[in-house]
Amino acid sequence: MAERPARWILPWACAAAIALLPGCAAVAVTAAGVGMATGVSHTLGGIVYKTFAAPQAKVHRSTVAALNRMQIKVVDTTRDGNKELIKARAADRDIEIEIESLTPNTTRLTVTASKQGSLLRDSATATEIILQTEKLVGTG
Repeated sequence: MAERPARWILPWACAAAIALLPGCAAVAVTAAGVGMATGVSHTLGGIVYKTFAAPQAKVHRSTVAALNRMQIKVVDTTRDGNKELIKARAADRDIEIEIESLTPNTTRLTVTASKQGSLLRDSATATEIILQTEKLVGTG
């Protein structure tokens, strides 16, 4: 009789894990497939970010050059203290890029790309902007 209850523990534990963690699996697959391989991180809301070991001015120049390379039009640029916000547009995408100086040689880049008039985020476009910026930071 002692074997019968033990036989049911594993199936019930697996069923409970599957029932309680469906959203986490999608996040894990996305992070493993896209973010972790490139060093780019994502939030659940589709915001993509990366920290560079480079001064803010260099990351800014590289970001603008990456946008030009991708033929994404810069619409507006504003500065507030140690943060700079670049607004850009590509086709039906609104893109916001925040460049934040953490230290004189450390800068965090946060990119959000959204379909115009929608709450849907385009993390693939945001990731590509960061990857292109990363190439230019490394060579510039």
